Amino acid sequence: MMEHIEELQPLELRGDAFQRGLAQASASGSDAARVAAATVARVQEARRAGVFDDRALAYLAAQRRFVEEHDPGSLAEVCGIAEGFGLQVDDLFAHLHMRIIGDLGEGATLDGAPLDGDGCSAFALAAGRNGPLVAKNRDFSGTHLGIQTVARHSGPDIATGSMLCVGSLGSPGAYSSGMNARGLMLADTQIGARTHRVGWLRYFLMTRVLARCADVAEALAFIRSVPHAGGGTLILADEAGAAAAVELGADAVAVEEGERVLRTNHFLSAELRDDTLPPDDDRIAANSGQRRVFLSQHLPELTGEVAEVMALMARHTDDAGAPAPVCQHAEGAEAQTLSSVVYSAHDPCLYFHEGTPCLGTWKRFAL
Repeated sequence: MMEHIEELQPLELRGDAFQRGLAQASASGSDAARVAAATVARVQEARRAGVFDDRALAYLAAQRRFVEEHDPGSLAEVCGIAEGFGLQVDDLFAHLHMRIIGDLGEGATLDGAPLDGDGCSAFALAAGRNGPLVAKNRDFSGTHLGIQTVARHSGPDIATGSMLCVGSLGSPGAYSSGMNARGLMLADTQIGARTHRVGWLRYFLMTRVLARCADVAEALAFIRSVPHAGGGTLILADEAGAAAAVELGADAVAVEEGERVLRTNHFLSAELRDDTLPPDDDRIAANSGQRRVFLSQHLPELTGEVAEVMALMARHTDDAGAPAPVCQHAEGAEAQTLSSVVYSAHDPCLYFHEGTPCLGTWKRFAL
């Protein structure tokens, strides 16, 4: 498998946060209509369906004030993206909070405005033949097919030198996963949560961690020091072989450190497990437990080779032929495995597969 991997160059985004956001619209093949359909169009549908009630609007206003005070760089990047693609900043900001807005309505799917399914499976191997590694299957709305991107970010606000991130055009920084030039790697998973507060949105937090933190210890110190909006997890690993899974609750941050850590789409810690919202009709959230069991059974067998990890992320069945929905298929805008990524701190590089990884067409991007 490894001998057939094509070497590609990432999208280069340079300058301050606003300039990097603005430059997305100039990327080769950038399609403003497709970006709008995957971002602000979802917000407009939700607004027509009444999703943005007084509670939701008050929350968004409070979040905007928080970001303006504590993370102006992320807001500047969003403003640059909006200007480049001709979008409204308020709509784009709301898009980034759509899962939280859905949780505030207790995860309900409202007629005319189905919220995007959002899942993902992610794990880290602190050691091994090609380790440390971080891997993730990105399970998200099919509207993001065709606008996913691998981008290298560099600028005066990125103290770690540069960041290589998997994300989507129309979205900021590390919108799914990333690594920095100091060897820190991270990926996230979505979790519907009962409790949300004003605080760091996970997507902004990921970018900040990669821009400022050299290793897992620095990342954990920062994460523990700030308030969080709640919902989701981070998988972290660094070049020295530290790894951690972080559950981001509005009332608590739960950290598991170890050589092999894994998260899907429900909280596991004693502090937060009761905060997980039921999946209702979200197919991917509903099989979170099944994916975790399958992956946890196979992680101990891995030697840390990248090719092994790629094969595991492409699995549909277990050794006995029972369903193991790690690589998830769907049609159209439904949530599905949009891509898979494996980060290697020692190369340093990422291996990216657009579409379901069972197709076996991986690309390599050097940091």
